[in-house]
Amino acid sequence: HVQLVESGGGSVQAGGSLRLSCAVSGYTKSRVCMGWFRQAPGKEREGVAAWDSDGTTTYADFVKGRLAISRDSSKNTIYLQMNSLKPEDTAMYYCAGTSRGGTWYRSQTYNYWGQGTQVTVS
Repeated sequence: HVQLVESGGGSVQAGGSLRLSCAVSGYTKSRVCMGWFRQAPGKEREGVAAWDSDGTTTYADFVKGRLAISRDSSKNTIYLQMNSLKPEDTAMYYCAGTSRGGTWYRSQTYNYWGQGTQVTVS
């Protein structure tokens, strides 16, 4: 039974930083891709960044240079460090996981999802 639990969201002023965490449990497959998505009210869910067990990380163009995705294998946790936050980064942020391959920024690629953590930038 795979579970993804996000934490670390909150309210910050523009220019501030947050670090989101995604605690992963129950995942037994060695090959995995973990993604961070976000969804603002009235907008579609969009891919923000992804970490693959082959060592690659990928970012959406609109966050390059400001966000960093990483993994702590000892804690089975995926992090999303967000710097220089902007009001347009305000959204619910979701962690997702998959072992079946596919395009990293497409929601349909992922079969496991967390409940989300809210990020508000003012």
